[in-house]
Amino acid sequence: MNLKLIKGMRLVAATHNAGKAREIHALLDGHYEVVTAGELNLPEPAETETTFVGNAMLKARHAADRSGEVCLADDSGLSVAALDGAPGIFSARWGGPEKDFGLAMRKIEERLEYLDATDRAAFFTSALAVAWPDGPCVVVEGRVDGRLTFPPRGDRGFGYDPVFIPDGHDQTFGEMDPALKDSLSHRAVAFRKLKAALIDG
Repeated sequence: MNLKLIKGMRLVAATHNAGKAREIHALLDGHYEVVTAGELNLPEPAETETTFVGNAMLKARHAADRSGEVCLADDSGLSVAALDGAPGIFSARWGGPEKDFGLAMRKIEERLEYLDATDRAAFFTSALAVAWPDGPCVVVEGRVDGRLTFPPRGDRGFGYDPVFIPDGHDQTFGEMDPALKDSLSHRAVAFRKLKAALIDG
């Protein structure tokens, strides 16, 4: 089996998040046709693993086996130092059934205030997995460190982007030009590793 992603091929992004799907397409430099699990009406699996890598592999395998196509899955989240790494793999679930990240960001701010925590250090993690139908799964992981700021700033990006300022910058991911964010985000780090492993040239 050729474990390479050939330019022009179709990839299924194992997500129902349109913002994440757009970012994946951009990070692949537009060289692939990207369709989402949501567009194919594939169900979302229960994320039962205890790590980002485990959940990325679970989602990629689930979508590959049901679509019969090569699938790429991302499992990512925000870890806050003062909250012992929470929300971590539960980042989306902190937004409740509707995945309301406004609610999730308020929860983080309220917990930090309750703990009287002054440490605002945090980091984003992204695990990327590519699975072939009835075949292997390749996984890589990326991370970007930074700090939190409240209230949220900026309406670009998605998820926790409006409260996260990456190290070396003064804008949140929610304020940044998308091209700048895509050059330094946790997902960008993971994609660089993925390209090195699976993409020629």
